[in-house]
Amino acid sequence: MALANSKALALAGITKDTKSPDGGEIVKDAKTGEPTGVLKDAAMSLIYNIIPNISPEQKIKYVQRALQEARENGITSVQDITFQPDLIAYQTLEKEDKLTCRFYTRLPIDSYQNLVNAGIQVGFGSNKIKLGSLKAYADGSLGSSTALMFKPYDQNPNTKGLASDIIINGNLTKWATDADKNHLQLSIHAIGDSANYLMLKLFENITKTNPKWDRRFRIEHAQHVRFEDIPLFAKLGVIASVQPYHCIDDGVWAAKRIGTRIDYTHPYKSFLDAGIKLCMGSDWSVAPLNAILGIYAAVTRQTVDGGNPMGWIPKQKVGVADAIKGYTINNAYAAFEEKEKGSIEPGKLADMVVLSDDILTIKPEKIQNVKVLMTIFDGKIVYERK
Repeated sequence: MALANSKALALAGITKDTKSPDGGEIVKDAKTGEPTGVLKDAAMSLIYNIIPNISPEQKIKYVQRALQEARENGITSVQDITFQPDLIAYQTLEKEDKLTCRFYTRLPIDSYQNLVNAGIQVGFGSNKIKLGSLKAYADGSLGSSTALMFKPYDQNPNTKGLASDIIINGNLTKWATDADKNHLQLSIHAIGDSANYLMLKLFENITKTNPKWDRRFRIEHAQHVRFEDIPLFAKLGVIASVQPYHCIDDGVWAAKRIGTRIDYTHPYKSFLDAGIKLCMGSDWSVAPLNAILGIYAAVTRQTVDGGNPMGWIPKQKVGVADAIKGYTINNAYAAFEEKEKGSIEPGKLADMVVLSDDILTIKPEKIQNVKVLMTIFDGKIVYERK
């Protein structure tokens, strides 16, 4: 969801007569019909299309600032939504030996044919920049009431959320099936219970259509998953790629949106109990890049308003060791890199972090205060806390 001022709306030609695009909504005043400036999901592209492109030099500066943020948070690998200018910047910095983080790139699915034409499959590239994974969107977000649900929202009974435009027009099914046939990994954003179910059924149909291979399907967020759909995750080997900080943020207000459906919101323990590979990330810059905060969130589920001291939906809390795996070896697996990194073993890449405390032994609620003392990348110290 985005907010545009009157000048931006005028530059984009958005008026009361402008129709909402598929998979998006131009929010309009109920009395006047004029656009309020709030744009949801695909409607945001109407503004993105008029924003001037930044220069390659600016992009390099932005990436370098992001690399600094990663070093300070002990992050040595990122799994990114990567657009062409990003990839060019990463490659430039790699040539200059200035990368202090490894990038598992996930290009937008509408560009998959470029990878196919080049003969690129999952795992292509160097140990610092990998290609071969694709990102797509099935729905929106819970906060904007655009996550696709089976039933209407409690707070707004007039909507069940929004399916993405590529679901509506059928392109997602076509592109995903062809991409999988060419050994490209699918990594699809799905938040609502209906969106998650639709993606599971898409994956199931792909496995019936295409030859078998080590696909490692991913659903990004997997926030609201009906308990009866969890076995299908396990059957298909779908990775649940979750962001624990969202749990302790959503927990402040989610019940207003969806009522009792919060029972199966962020169901981390249920995923683990079903034998599902659970990888964990940040969704930065939507949430903090700090993995320590993510581990704290997964283990305690104490919401940011202090309103759930025993944890929000406490039966879904996970142990510290499982949360650490979620941020290390399981993430490496999700990127087909578990033999290269994700654990401290002879022969693996020397990417490590030194923390101020042993998070396996301190009280879980103290984990959020732990600091990164040192970040080691490729065997070199790239950050030391002063």
